[in-house]
Amino acid sequence: MIGLVLAAGAGRRLRPYTDTLPKALVPVDGEKTVLDLTLANFAEIGLTEVAVVVGYRKEAVYDRKAELEAKYGVTLTLIDNDKAEEWNNAYSLWCAREVLGRGVILANGDTVHPVSVEKTLLAARGNGQKIILALDTVKHLADEEMKVVTEDGKGVRRITKLMDPATATGEYIGVTLIEPEAAAELADALRTTFERDPDLYYEDGYQELVNRGFTVDVAPIGEVTWVEIDNHDDLAKGREIACQY
Repeated sequence: MIGLVLAAGAGRRLRPYTDTLPKALVPVDGEKTVLDLTLANFAEIGLTEVAVVVGYRKEAVYDRKAELEAKYGVTLTLIDNDKAEEWNNAYSLWCAREVLGRGVILANGDTVHPVSVEKTLLAARGNGQKIILALDTVKHLADEEMKVVTEDGKGVRRITKLMDPATATGEYIGVTLIEPEAAAELADALRTTFERDPDLYYEDGYQELVNRGFTVDVAPIGEVTWVEIDNHDDLAKGREIACQY
């Protein structure tokens, strides 16, 4: 199993930081970035190889590659997303389809979270699950969150931002464990998704899998402080909590 980070997005709501940097390289704790924190998490759970999907301002990641490898004891493979500024992240994850076959822990490049999330996902393995989503069942939800509805014994039934928050079981936080056995089916679902609409999320690919009868499971992360950094308010919160991790 290896780590996988989606770090191709432009993060336009974080300008001026993202005038020159991808969102994953915006500092959140001194010089540490979300990518730093994620690589540290991966290293702590014993992952020694990480693939990073890059696109917008990818040269900044290439420039830091050797430094990050030395600092966190990992080998980085950078995967270019040639449509990072045109299409949404269903295509971005599909760009990493070849590494999915090794089994991955996927982390969005804008999610500040503790290593307990990865540990929760690893602890949830072993009962035939092929895809396990990290789920926050504690947070009060609003319109912007990636909301999930689950059903006992059947896993995810719906995953979308476009639902009444009151009906949701919780929020998907942007971290997933994907077993090798799921790789081919997930890649096909992602292709179907972005060919239908290039602006769709990879979570819409998860929904495509569910619609096909594939079981997508969840692992509640408990009382965990985390944030998805989309705008300057999120960045301020990320900087408040990143120092804890």
